[in-house]
Amino acid sequence: MEPENYSQITEFLLMGLSEEPELQHLIFGLFLFMYLITMVGNLLIILAVSSDSHLHTPMYFFLSNMSFADICFTSTTIPKMLVNIQTQSQVITYKGCITQLYFFLLFAGLDDSLLTVMAYDRFVAICHPLHYTVIMNPRLCGLLLLVSWIMSALYSLLQSLTVLRLSFCTVLKIPHFFCELNQMVQLACSDTFLNNIIIYFSTGLLAGIPLTGILYSYSKIVSCIRGMSSAHGKYKAFSTCVSHLCVVSLFYCTGLGVYLSSASPHSTHSSAIASVMYTVVTPMLNPFIYSLRNKDMKGALKRFCEMTAYNKQLF
Repeated sequence: MEPENYSQITEFLLMGLSEEPELQHLIFGLFLFMYLITMVGNLLIILAVSSDSHLHTPMYFFLSNMSFADICFTSTTIPKMLVNIQTQSQVITYKGCITQLYFFLLFAGLDDSLLTVMAYDRFVAICHPLHYTVIMNPRLCGLLLLVSWIMSALYSLLQSLTVLRLSFCTVLKIPHFFCELNQMVQLACSDTFLNNIIIYFSTGLLAGIPLTGILYSYSKIVSCIRGMSSAHGKYKAFSTCVSHLCVVSLFYCTGLGVYLSSASPHSTHSSAIASVMYTVVTPMLNPFIYSLRNKDMKGALKRFCEMTAYNKQLF
C-alpha cells in the first residue's frame, strides 16, 4: 500500500483503553471522577498559596506552578477522551492530534523541570539555611521558572516538528487514549530512524539531567541531615522533603513503568494502561501528598475554606 503524504491526512482514530461497549460507561465515570478531583485539588493549592501570605515563599511558588502544570497536563488528554466516549466516536483530527502531542510533552517536561527546581530549593533551605533568602531571591525563582518553560517548550516543539515530517499510511488507528509520541511514530510509513534517535536522545537528556540533579541535591541533603546534632532538627529537615520525595518517586516510577511496558511484547495495551498512572493518577495524587504531609498547606487550605464560607454568608 502506498503511503499518503501527511498533508493529506485529516484524522486519526484513538482506540482508547477498551473497545468493549459495556466498559465504556465505567471508564467514562472513573476518568471523569479522577479529572474533577485533579482539577479541584490543584486549584485549591493554587488559591491557597496565592491567598495566604505565609506561603509566599519559593517552595510554594514552585508548588503552585506545578499544580498549574498538572491541571494543563491532564487537560490535554482526558477531556478529549471523555468527549469521544460520550459521542461514541474515536476520531481526532490531524491538527488536533499534533496540538495534543505538543501540549502533552510541554507540560510533562515542565513537571519534570519543576521537580528538579524544587529539589534544589530544598537543598538550599536545608544545607544553606542562613543564605536561603539571599540565594532563592524572587529574581532567581523567576529565572528558574522561565528556563523550565523554555526547555520544555523547545523539547515539545522539537518532537512535534519531527512528527510533522512523517508520512502516514491509510490505517491510522492509535492504540491509546491520546496521541502518544511513540505510537504515532510507529504508525508512520516513512523512515523513522531520525525520529527514534531524537526521541531517545532528547528524552534521555530531559529525564536524565533532572533526575541526576534531584539525586545530587538529596545526596547533599542527606549528608547535611546526618551532620545535625539535634534529633528534632533532623526530623524537621527530613519532614520538609517527604512530600517532594513522594511526588518524585511517583512521577519517575510511573514514567519508568510506561517506558518498560512500551518495550514489552504486549506493549499496545500495557502501555496505555501504564500511561493512566502517569497522566491521570499522578496529577490527581500530588495535591493530596502535599496537603496531607504539610502542616502549612493544611492550615492555608483551612483558612481559605473558612474565608470562602464567610464571604458566602456576607453575600
